[in-house]
Formats: sequence, structure tokens, C-alpha cells
Amino acid sequence: MPVSRLLYMTILLLAGSPSAPSRSTRLLHYTGEKLALLGHRYSKLDVRDLPGDALLRADFGHPAIQAALAQVAGASAVVVATPVYKAAYSGVLKAFLDLLPQFGLTDKLVLPLATGGSQSHMLALDYALRPVLSSLAARHVLPSIYATEAQVQWSEQEGLSLDQNIFQRISEGVQQLSDSLLALKKAGTHQFSPIPFSQVRCSV
Repeated sequence: MPVSRLLYMTILLLAGSPSAPSRSTRLLHYTGEKLALLGHRYSKLDVRDLPGDALLRADFGHPAIQAALAQVAGASAVVVATPVYKAAYSGVLKAFLDLLPQFGLTDKLVLPLATGGSQSHMLALDYALRPVLSSLAARHVLPSIYATEAQVQWSEQEGLSLDQNIFQRISEGVQQLSDSLLALKKAGTHQFSPIPFSQVRCSV
């Protein structure tokens, strides 16, 4: 693991919803805020903001696509959120994941989030999205969190309101991701501990 990533481990919030605002994106940002309270830094990437033509044509030379791929490459962990349509994750998210290199998630931790109309779609994360994330060589894909529309409510007056079960699942997922990142940082720091110059011996 590069030294820069050991010192500056960041989390990427990857929003895969084609619409705004959306429940999945609000749930994603809520998760990011909880991670920030634990001392983690995060950045955001909303796939729907990328140029559609460049995304669909896999235009790797487009500056926006290059910048988005660099965000993924520079993150130590990715929290990815998507709505579920017809038992599958969103098309715009698939288009973006298809742009990643074969091992585009190497050494990264991934926390998948999804929202859908009913509990009947909850297995879409494990049967559709998780295999893709694993195929991209993610270090570890944490347990998925799925919420129905009824469990994630929004109002201009009260903001985001979560069902107690989803609140608990998010809290557990955030803590697990935080603990895993800190463990990686600790292990990496030990692995790359600097050697005092006085102990360096040269052979001729």
C-alpha cells in the first residue's frame, strides 16, 4: 500500500442514482456524515453529473472521466449507493463501474448501500452488485445495507428520517468500515516504519 494512502486514507462516496434528489444519495451522504464524526475524510462523486456521452461511449480521454477515475484510484474505501430497479442496480452506475480497470478496487474496502420499493429487491445487492465489486479486486466488500422507500423518508422541515432498523444497520456499517480502515492504517504504518539512519548498514 502506498505511503501516501497510509497517511491520508480517504473515503469516496459514490452515488449511482440517475435522479436528484434521491433516497439512495441522501442515505449515502448521511453515511458520510457519520464517518466524518469518527474522524474520516471523504469526497463525493455523483455519476449522474458526468457527461452522458463520455460515460456511455467510455471516453477515457475526457477530463471529467479521468478525474472521476482518479477519485476512485485515490480512495482507500468506497461507499457506493444505488437505487434498485427490476432487481438490478442502476444503469448509470454499471456504466461507470465498466470504466474501471480490471483491478480498479484493489486494496479498497467497499460498503454497498441500496434503496428500493420493497423488500423483494433486497437480494439485488448480493446477487448483482457484490459480484461486480469483488471482480474488481476489492480488498473486502462489507455486508450490504438495503432500505425500502418506507424506511428512508425526507421532509424539508425535518430532513432525513430513518427507520430504526436502518439506523442501526448504518451505524454498524459505519463502525465496521471505520474499524477496518484504522486497522489497515495501523498495519501499514507498522509495515513501513522508517529505519533510523544510524541503523542503516551498507555493504560493499
